[in-house]
Amino acid sequence: MSQQDANTQISLNDVFGLSSAQLDSIAILGSNLYEQGRTRDAVTVFEGLVALDAKNYYGYAGLGAVALFEEKLDEALDYLQTAVRLNPEDPTVHANLGETLLRKAQFNEAAIEFEKALKLDPDDRDPGANRARGILQGMQ
Repeated sequence: MSQQDANTQISLNDVFGLSSAQLDSIAILGSNLYEQGRTRDAVTVFEGLVALDAKNYYGYAGLGAVALFEEKLDEALDYLQTAVRLNPEDPTVHANLGETLLRKAQFNEAAIEFEKALKLDPDDRDPGANRARGILQGMQ
């Protein structure tokens, strides 16, 4: 799904009317499946989340993380750019986007995303931002 589609598409949640807390629970389920290595199940959950709410960045962030893990870099780039556009305040998504760009040999763009991750995590608490710190140090 392109970024433009995320802006204009009517979602299933317009019909079902799930609460924000219910959508967050679906996102947590997808994240847990991903962390357990059940990537196909996680993709199913994240795709469902995007179908339910095309403006919920967790679905795009999750799909981007799985695509990055699976080395589907063009897909990861599209999903993560959409996630960042929908929520530019998540350091892990910036770190994942930076890693995607790094793997695509777009070094300057990657460094910019890693720097954004660091700025969003000044207390060094976010695992994604901490990963970005390490990668950025290795790039210098």
